[in-house]
Amino acid sequence: MRWVVCLAAGAAVLLAAPAFAHGPAPVATSGPAAFLALGFFIGIAHALEADHMTAVASMMERGESRRSLVARGAVWGAGHTLALFVICSIVLLLGLTISGRVEAALEAAVGLLIAALGLRVLWRIWRDRVHVHVHSHGGKPHVHVHSHAGEEGPHSASSHDHAHPARARGHAATLGVGVLHGAAGSAGLLVLTVAAADTILEAIGYFAVFGAGTMIGMTLFSAAVSYPLHRIHQGARWMRSTVNAVIGGAALLVGGTLAAESLAALQVASL
Repeated sequence: MRWVVCLAAGAAVLLAAPAFAHGPAPVATSGPAAFLALGFFIGIAHALEADHMTAVASMMERGESRRSLVARGAVWGAGHTLALFVICSIVLLLGLTISGRVEAALEAAVGLLIAALGLRVLWRIWRDRVHVHVHSHGGKPHVHVHSHAGEEGPHSASSHDHAHPARARGHAATLGVGVLHGAAGSAGLLVLTVAAADTILEAIGYFAVFGAGTMIGMTLFSAAVSYPLHRIHQGARWMRSTVNAVIGGAALLVGGTLAAESLAALQVASL
């Protein structure tokens, strides 16, 4: 996703072009508006990094409405923004630092969590025996996604009598994952911001707009994928199972790689 960051940074520079009209001054000295604009667009790009997208995608539940899918992305972004803003602001105001060991430990935790989410998706595919086909209730045929988990025997002998309860889906877990992601990224953001900002107030403003950009970026991503995912959920069983398997496998790969790299960095930092 590095090319996404480059594109976003380029867009921010173009929008902030008037601030650079009087010479090639550094970003921090070209004016607070340009500095904050850059933070906002980089925040949008930051939301589209692989570990963020796989984490949110792997938490999307079967049968969720498009509105709920978009809300899930926004909630993740809110948790990410809250953690970044609070941690970075407190550390900056108190003159503290985030050690490399703490940063690596948080990144490792994020990686293990994403890998666990991927395993959860793959396990549910195996457990639920979820599929889609036409059946009827009271003589009215319709297409419905359902599961025969726990049933034995051939599918033709299974009963398809079931209710359609309205299930309220909470987003507490999504918020928690966003908070952990934000905490893990706080050290890097803090270092870059302190190096570029002229004042503490400007740095805190950067934290805020970066977080807002991240929340908007993830919300836009969720909105973009909500339509195809919703259609796939209503489609053939093989299609839904394949997409879920890809999401679960991607989360397992991304999370496992991140955890392995972070654990190696943690070991080095501990020496």
